[in-house]
Amino acid sequence: MNKRTTRLFRICIMMLLLAAVLTGCGSGILFAPGTGESGIGEDPGAAEAPAPDHHTITVGFSQLGAESDWRSANTQSMLEAFDTDGYTLLYQNGQQKQSNQITAIRTFIQQEVDYIVLAPATETGWDTVLEEARDAGIPVILVDRRVDVADRSLYTCWVGSDFELESIKATAWLDAYTAKKGVSTDEVRIVNIQGTIGSTAQIGRTRGLANAVRANDWELLAQMSGDFTQTKGREVMAAFLQRFDDAIRVVYCENDNEAIGAIEAIESAGLTAGPDLDRGDLLVISFDGTSREALQLAREGRIACIAECNPLHGPRVRALIEMLERGETPEKFNYVEERIFSALPEVREITVDGVRYEVEKP
Repeated sequence: MNKRTTRLFRICIMMLLLAAVLTGCGSGILFAPGTGESGIGEDPGAAEAPAPDHHTITVGFSQLGAESDWRSANTQSMLEAFDTDGYTLLYQNGQQKQSNQITAIRTFIQQEVDYIVLAPATETGWDTVLEEARDAGIPVILVDRRVDVADRSLYTCWVGSDFELESIKATAWLDAYTAKKGVSTDEVRIVNIQGTIGSTAQIGRTRGLANAVRANDWELLAQMSGDFTQTKGREVMAAFLQRFDDAIRVVYCENDNEAIGAIEAIESAGLTAGPDLDRGDLLVISFDGTSREALQLAREGRIACIAECNPLHGPRVRALIEMLERGETPEKFNYVEERIFSALPEVREITVDGVRYEVEKP
């Protein structure tokens, strides 16, 4: 007897015992205790999440945390997508800890949810808990970051960005811009403020930069993780400035929050984040494009270029669940469309692998 049949049997028994017909259709978002997230929603203070309504499709969503503006926008997209009739969303904030996410998945399994959506903190360490979900007959959909597992059948599909392509676009813009400005390749000396080490975004964006450095004979002075946060971005940039003094020409930040923090450190040191390398500006490159502050800095030229990372995964995830409900098989990997932004007029278009991308104004 499969999971859905077992549920139906239980409901029928209850109907007979109570001599009543259970009716209704509802939707809702349930926050597990202690997982309120600033700017997204607050924990209503319930002792424990109510049992799922079996007349709806119940989705357990394990978000890795709230470390950035991008993450908050991603969470909001998921909450809005499932705030509709026919769905109940059980939401858990992992607070940047994989152990919290593993606990959340096991809780979802115990609650007999219909689907699990996971935004993993890092790529490794998921085999056992995903096997438990598969054994329980619960499909798992990954969003944003991927997982490195021996058996890819442990998850149904993935929705997210091509992080290495984002990097290829950003470095193609840098190559075109420095060429337009007459900056020689040996003058392109870069520091990289990496994201959370081991995350899919960090791996792709770091790899893309490393390949571009080799291909263009640029110099990568150093790289260090800023954990995708503004505070760490500021701290790492301050350390780079102390270490390399005026050697740095380009600051490659693996998300907007790190870029904002880096600019704070640059300007606190009496330097300028801007487009004029001849004048001694530090050229800042970033990723995401969801922070209003970062977009304003880009309009001012203090962030030279932003490669977009689209956070609006909620509608795509819901569409995949609806495909599965119809008995269809979705693509294993589902990419979202993304753009590139710069207010600087020198480069209005780049080409990557034969594909032309317009450089849009932020």
